[in-house]
Formats: sequence, structure tokens, C-alpha cells
Amino acid sequence: MSHLRRVIAAAVTSAAGVLLAVGTMAGPAAAAGAGVSTVAAGYAHTCAVRTDATLWCWGSNWSGEVGDGSGVDRATPTRVGTAATWSGIDAGASHTCATRTDHTLWCWGRNFRGQLGDGTTVNKTTPVQVGTATTWASVSAGDSHTCAVRTDGTLWCWGFNRLGQLGLGSSVYTVTTPQQVGTATTWASVTTGYAHSCATRTDGTLWCWGDSSSGQLGLGSVAYSTTPAQVGTATTWSGVTAGFAHSCATRTDHTLWCWGENGYGQLGVSGAYQTAPIQIGTVNTWSRVSAEVDTTCGSRADGSLWCWGNNMTAQIGDGTTTNRSAPTRVGTATTWTAGFVASYHTCGVRTDASLWCWGNNANSQLGDGTTTQRSTPAQVTLP
Repeated sequence: MSHLRRVIAAAVTSAAGVLLAVGTMAGPAAAAGAGVSTVAAGYAHTCAVRTDATLWCWGSNWSGEVGDGSGVDRATPTRVGTAATWSGIDAGASHTCATRTDHTLWCWGRNFRGQLGDGTTVNKTTPVQVGTATTWASVSAGDSHTCAVRTDGTLWCWGFNRLGQLGLGSSVYTVTTPQQVGTATTWASVTTGYAHSCATRTDGTLWCWGDSSSGQLGLGSVAYSTTPAQVGTATTWSGVTAGFAHSCATRTDHTLWCWGENGYGQLGVSGAYQTAPIQIGTVNTWSRVSAEVDTTCGSRADGSLWCWGNNMTAQIGDGTTTNRSAPTRVGTATTWTAGFVASYHTCGVRTDASLWCWGNNANSQLGDGTTTQRSTPAQVTLP
């Protein structure tokens, strides 16, 4: 683990730990029995949208990232507001952003670098709307920057830009409101890492920008790019995900490719960092991949879940704390859906809409009411 990463992890854990013993408070009531449709894991907090479109968060709350207005850590899922129109969500290091069914965008939590997009650098403990646009399709929250795609295919980013991670060039250092990246109207998805971003276009091309000190842009070098640069010439990319300093993506032939830092085996292969995409094994049944910090997880067409990379807090879910440099299966279940993430803790959704989490639990981010680390998936019960 790099010195910078140790500092980040320690800061999140220690700052949140100050509030850990304060306790929990129940949020507004909701209809019992609803499952989970999507989940997002930050460094030390977790949020989930239920099938009834209500929003729930728990874990570290020292910057307001849980969104319940308290700033107090939550050991169990706590409802955020009373709205029942949430559709998508993503969690950054200490901030969270989510879309609603009316295509509005909302963010909350840490805002030191303007990553909430509300025109300020003040933390927010409850969701604040990002501008007035009603055309937001999806959002990705990184460490200190955020990017989102609109329904018209345009791409927007805001927050910290020290290494060009906003894709706006090098002339801006911090942006507190969404800024359009270029003029293209063919963006399909976007993902944000610590200081780099990647996105796919509707023509199947892949683009990355920002920090490339470990080759995480996939451009064949360690030179950073302050504007989107195409990764190779392939037009078969179907999805991409950015970790701390590595990236992974799937192609339409269901093969899996990774590149960037590999100190923990997070690329799914042995050896040093890779500056260009390298195929992971020969399996051609990958359906989705998710990379956060130094751990990666992927699901296959048969519903199985596989994780690899950093496992020091048991976030791989194989019952150990041994780092893995090759995809390692998580249990025997064949019911995992596309809803999974991997940070210092990991959460996934199964086909019955049940939610399961494992790994680091120092800030109650597993939502089970304890601070006990889990080395295998444990079901999380939402009220």
C-alpha cells in the first residue's frame, strides 16, 4: 500500500471512529419487505436504493456522507429523507451522489474540493440538488471529483482537477459546478477513480483521462492526460470501472481486461503494473466488473461472483485475508446480479433483491449493527 493510500485509509477510519460510539437513530419509516435494487460502497460508508425507490445509508458519517443530517455514524441502515423516487447511486471516498426518477441529481457529504457540484466547498449532511437540470442519466463519485452523463449523451465533471481528472484541460484546479467535457454527445457511461476517469461511448470506444502514474489510463505510458484520450482502437468496449490507480473493462464478447497498478494483484494477473489493457484469463462469460481502491470484483453469466486484489480487510470474501492475484470465487452462489461493489468492504445484490456485505467494518459499513469484520458475505437487513 502506498504512503498516500495509507494516509487516506487512516484518515477515514480515525475521523469516523471519533463518532462511532454515539449510537444510531431510526430514519423515516418505509414499507417493510422491499429488497435492494442497487448498492454503492464508499471508503467507510454504504448506501442502497431499495426496490421501493427509497434511499438508505449507513457507516461513517463524519462528513455527512450518510445523508441523514446528523453527522453521526450509523451502525444499521438509516433512511435518507422521505423521497421514494431514487433510481441510481454512487459513493465516493466521503461523498455520495444519486439520481432520481425525474432525472435530477443530488449529492451530499464531503465537499472540500467542490465534488458535490453545488457551487460551494461546504460539506452537506443531507442531499442537495446539483443545479436545476432534469436530464441526468448516471453519476460516478470518485475520491474528490464527480462525473455524470446526461440523457442527451453529454459528459460533465466537477471537483478536484489537479491531475486533469475532470477532462477539462490543465487550466482549472477546482470546479464547484458541473462543467461539460468536450462537445461529444455520444457518451454512454463514466467511472471515476482516485485521480483518473474513464468513459465509454455509444460507438463502443473507450476513453480515459487524468493521472496515469501507474498506467491506469491504458494509453501505453505513464504520462497523464488532461482531456479524454482513446484507449487503443477497439470499438467493442461495453463497460468500464476505475479503482484507486487501476481500471478494468468488459467487451461485447464478454472478455475482461484490466490495466494500471497491480501491487495487490488487482488486475487479476501476477506481475508489475500494466500501461495497456491486458486480458484476464480466457473466460468469455464476464457480465460486469467493479473496481474500487485496490480490489476488483466481477460477475459471470452463470451468476457467480469473483473477486481479487487487496484482501487485508477480508473484502474478497473468500474467508481469508490473503491477497489474490487471480479471480477468486466468492462462495458457491449463482444468484449474484450486477449490483456489486468492492472498496475496503464489498457489497452485492442477489436475484432475490437481498443485500450482502463483507470486509472492513470498523465504521459499521456492513450495516449489521457491529464493528466486526466479516470474511464471507453476510446478509444485511434493511428495515
